[in-house]
Amino acid sequence: MVNLKRNLLFIALAAFIAGVMFMGGCLAVSDLNPLAGNKSGVAGSNLAGASGTPPGVNAEVVAEIVSSAGPAVVKIDTVTVRGQQYDPFFNDPFFRQFFGNPFGDREPQDEHGLGSGFIISSDGYILTNEHVIDGADKITVTLQGFKEPLEARVVGADYNLDLAVLKVKAGSSLSPLKLGDSNKIRVGNWVIAIGNPYGLDHTVTVGVISAKGRPISVENRSYKNLLQTDASINPGNSGGPLLNLSGEVVGINTAVAQAQGIGFAIPANTANDVIQELINKGKVVRPWLGVQVQSLNEETSAYLNYKGTNGALVAGVLSDSPASSAGLKQGDIITKWDGKEVATPDALVELISKSKIGQRVQVTVYRDGKLRAIQIVVTEKPGKI
Repeated sequence: MVNLKRNLLFIALAAFIAGVMFMGGCLAVSDLNPLAGNKSGVAGSNLAGASGTPPGVNAEVVAEIVSSAGPAVVKIDTVTVRGQQYDPFFNDPFFRQFFGNPFGDREPQDEHGLGSGFIISSDGYILTNEHVIDGADKITVTLQGFKEPLEARVVGADYNLDLAVLKVKAGSSLSPLKLGDSNKIRVGNWVIAIGNPYGLDHTVTVGVISAKGRPISVENRSYKNLLQTDASINPGNSGGPLLNLSGEVVGINTAVAQAQGIGFAIPANTANDVIQELINKGKVVRPWLGVQVQSLNEETSAYLNYKGTNGALVAGVLSDSPASSAGLKQGDIITKWDGKEVATPDALVELISKSKIGQRVQVTVYRDGKLRAIQIVVTEKPGKI
């Protein structure tokens, strides 16, 4: 009986030692995982932990990118002088004769703003969001390695895209960031956001692209094609770069959603398409018709006695627009633009975008049961429409 117990003890001990050796072997294999040194930054989960980076991100790769890109990221401070505000009744001399001016001669108030940006050329051009500098009377930019902030001027800005280009005189060559191809970024790819949230210089956050092509609206501004990321983007981050793991800018950090952990960025390709125009012309020039259009459905077509659902239904006409000048009306159905069929509202928008400023276009419109031709002169789209 004693021998049986001793044999069972030896068997259990041997099994335990074998298990420890097996686990040690597994850990050794894990440590030798070739992904651990993968320069793409897609590594095994054993890289998380001590470094504090999310699972799957090579901490050294991120650190190298931040070290290289950091000097090109700038802090933008703005000052807007707000005039004296008081009840408009006190502008009336008769009213003031009896009640005086209870507000006194108050000094104008300065409103301070904060944002981010990044250098895009060695001679001092900086890309940021339009809303960061909109209405500012004074703009200063803080660059790494400079003792004092530099004054900046707005070279060009576009309200609709929410992009602006600034220029500083640094007195020396600067290190710009490279704009990458945002079309190549995939949902699930890791990205790095650098900016100045809440005024905290060069804060770094890491996350993934969680969606592409997001349309959102923030106050009166509508964005149509944003990158969505779970990398933290907070107030002050606006205008800063969103980088891929090659250190290229794939987005310009722009908006924070109400839901926690959701941020948005303008794709780099959107910026790349207009940067030169902003520098050369100071704005993005767009052809404009000045109508609000919507799709047709069977019920609407039947109500208007129109066959089919092809076309763009005019839901509204803006005043002082080419459409209003030409006599387009609410309820018209645009069926052709310059001889080309208009199947949907999006097709109409695309055709308008390819037109030239000053071009005279023949538009075919269905109205009151008849097709009629209307001549429209395309003009430049105003800035904030």
